[in-house]
Amino acid sequence: MEHRTVHKIRPPGKRVNFIRSLDRIRGLSDREKELLRPVIREFPFWINSYYLNLIDWNNPHDPLRRLIIPDLGELDDWGESDVSNEKAVTVADGVQHKYPRTVLFLVTENCAGCCRYCFRKRIFRDDGCETAGNINEGLDYIKARPEVDNVLLTGGDPLMLSTRRLENIISELRSIEHIRIIRLGTKIPAFNPHRILDDPELPKMLARYSYPESRIYMIAHFDHPRELTCEARKAVNTIQAAGVIILNQNPIIRGISDQPDTMATLWKELSYLGVAQYYVFQTRPTIGNKPYTVPIVEAYFKIEEAKKRCSGLAKRIKYVMSHSSGKIEIVGVDRRHIYMKYHRAKHPRDDQRFFVCYRDDEAFWLDQLKPADRHRSNNEFRGMTLSPSWN
Repeated sequence: MEHRTVHKIRPPGKRVNFIRSLDRIRGLSDREKELLRPVIREFPFWINSYYLNLIDWNNPHDPLRRLIIPDLGELDDWGESDVSNEKAVTVADGVQHKYPRTVLFLVTENCAGCCRYCFRKRIFRDDGCETAGNINEGLDYIKARPEVDNVLLTGGDPLMLSTRRLENIISELRSIEHIRIIRLGTKIPAFNPHRILDDPELPKMLARYSYPESRIYMIAHFDHPRELTCEARKAVNTIQAAGVIILNQNPIIRGISDQPDTMATLWKELSYLGVAQYYVFQTRPTIGNKPYTVPIVEAYFKIEEAKKRCSGLAKRIKYVMSHSSGKIEIVGVDRRHIYMKYHRAKHPRDDQRFFVCYRDDEAFWLDQLKPADRHRSNNEFRGMTLSPSWN
C-alpha cells in the first residue's frame, strides 16, 4: 500500500497552486499515471493543492480522489457532447435562455478543478467557445425582456473571475430594473475556499449588491461531506454574513455521492450551516461519463432512503433530470412505473405536466423510458410500499 502523500498548502493569504499534470500527483504510482495518460489526452485534467490535500491516497476508492482523478472508463464510447441540447437555447455568445424567467450567462470556461463527471466538458475539449467574451450583447438581450427576473452566472465557475471583473457584471445586472435575483453557480467553496477567505473585497462587493428586497444567491456544489472542511465552513459563513443566500446542488455520482449515508450526512451538515440542499441531479449521459452514472430507479430509492435519516429542513430537495425539454422531477417509483413531473419546462404545453413511464431499472435518462399507456389516479399512490431494488 502506498504511503499517503500530504500536499502542503500555502498559508492563508498565499496563492493556492494549480496542478495540470498527473506527473505532479505524488499520490499516484508511475503505472497509474501511465495508464491514465490516454484519458487526459481526451478529457483535460487539473486541480489545486488545497483539494489534493483532502484525498486519502491510501484508499483507491476514496470519493474525493474519484471526483478529480481520471478513470479509464471515460474512454468508453458512450454519451453525447451536449445531451441537454444547450446549443438550441443559446441566444448569444455565452447566453442561454431556456425558461421564460431565467437567463444563464456562461461568464468563464475556468474552474478551480475539473470534475470528471462534468456535463459541459465539451467546453474544455476545444469543441467551440461557448462563454461570453463580451457581456454587452447578453445585457441588451435581457434589458429587452422584462419577463426575465433572474440571471444565473455560471460557466466554468464565476468565482474564478477577479472580484473587479465579477463586480462589473453584477453591477450591470443590478442596473436592470426587472432583474430581482442574481445567482452564482460555483464549486469554489468546496474546491478552494481560500478564494473567499483570502479576498476580503469579494464579500464586501457581494454585500453591496445583495439587497434585502433583491438578494444574490450562491448555488454551491458540495458533492461529499468531507468537502465541508473548516475552511469551507468559514467561507460559507463569510458569504452568508455578506447577505448572500447559499443553497447547494449536486448530481448523484457513482462512487462519490450515491450512498444514502453520504447523502444524509451532507444534507444534515449543510442544514446546520443554514444551507438548504436545492437539487439532486440525475447525472447526464455526457460523453466520458459512463463510470459515474447511476440508473434512475436505483438513484430514486437511495435518495428516499437518505431522506428517512434527515429532518424536514435537511431534505428539502428535488430529484431532477435536466433534460432538453425541461427540468423533470422524479416524484415516485413503484413496481411497474416511474412517475415524473415537469418542474421547469422549455415549452409552455409542458408546464407542471405530470406523466408516467414504465419502470426500467437499467435506464438512466428519459429517452430510454417508454411512456405508460395510461395515468394512474391519485388514490393509487396511497398505501404503496416502496421496495428498493438496489440492495
